[in-house]
Amino acid sequence: MISPRTLRNLRSELRRSALAKLGVTLVVGIFLMAVFAPVLAPHDPTDQNLNDSQLPPLGFSTTENRTTSEFVDGEVTIVEEEVTVNATAEHPLGTDSLGRDVLSRTIYGARTSLLVGVIGALLAVLVGVTYGLVAGYYSGRVDDGLMRAADVMLAFPSLVLAIALIGLWGRAAIRIPDPFVAAGITPGMPPDIVLPGTVVLVVALVNWGWFARVARGEALSLRSQEYVTAARSMGAGDAFIIRTHVFPNSVTPILVLATIQVAAIILLESALSFLGFSGATLSWGFDIAQGRQYLSSSWWIATMPGIAIVLAVVGINLVGDWLRDALDPGIEQGEGGV
Repeated sequence: MISPRTLRNLRSELRRSALAKLGVTLVVGIFLMAVFAPVLAPHDPTDQNLNDSQLPPLGFSTTENRTTSEFVDGEVTIVEEEVTVNATAEHPLGTDSLGRDVLSRTIYGARTSLLVGVIGALLAVLVGVTYGLVAGYYSGRVDDGLMRAADVMLAFPSLVLAIALIGLWGRAAIRIPDPFVAAGITPGMPPDIVLPGTVVLVVALVNWGWFARVARGEALSLRSQEYVTAARSMGAGDAFIIRTHVFPNSVTPILVLATIQVAAIILLESALSFLGFSGATLSWGFDIAQGRQYLSSSWWIATMPGIAIVLAVVGINLVGDWLRDALDPGIEQGEGGV
């Protein structure tokens, strides 16, 4: 349960900070976009129409050279002409090289990024916090042995380690039936949500060490508190003390770190998708990779998913700052302190 004091601090900080409002707005907007993607997307993001390829977004136009052949006086004549391509309201953010709607692909890409970010962070929290609390509570040789293993994991560059693990295990995609399509609400949309399972496991393995270090630090400071000593003197077991007294008092820094790590995992998933290691084709990173060769002529193909990544990461980081400022008792608010 969240205490009334914590809720009061969260509301107070949200009212006071314009950046917190912006962060919450961005995160809620992207979350709703991901959940209701089949309803919000104007087209099936996988539909191809080469006749409408590389249409610019609204407010822009492009020119392209088209070559046609004409049969004149018994001879074939090649005619080159410059044609202006205008935007259409049917594709407000334009189309890619295969005629797929960029807006629809950007909306659906939010699903992959948020699923990988949230599930990967939860797995990293589960492993890292358990590991760190045990190491910090027992300290001594147990702490030294466990944390050296975590330090080894953190010593590797995250992207390099992720690529190595995906190369070792291979790419595995988990198909989850889309509830809107299954219920017949949006029958023309993709029937499945593709979750890159290997990427989820890899990002969790890459990031669990950060949670272990934070949880270990909290456990080291809490293990000598009077209420822990009292519980131990009354015969409480170590598992009960860690679960009942140490973990609940370690939640605040873990929660803040988890929020920030979701943003970091989204960036890592986008990088893996860009490099072709994800296995999901409805992904912001994948679309950026598809559009990089058209940056000089059709910049919107890579720019739109890039903007979506920036907004998601900035919004999540602002929410993390809001949680830190509201939940940290050492930060002053107003004239008095909390």
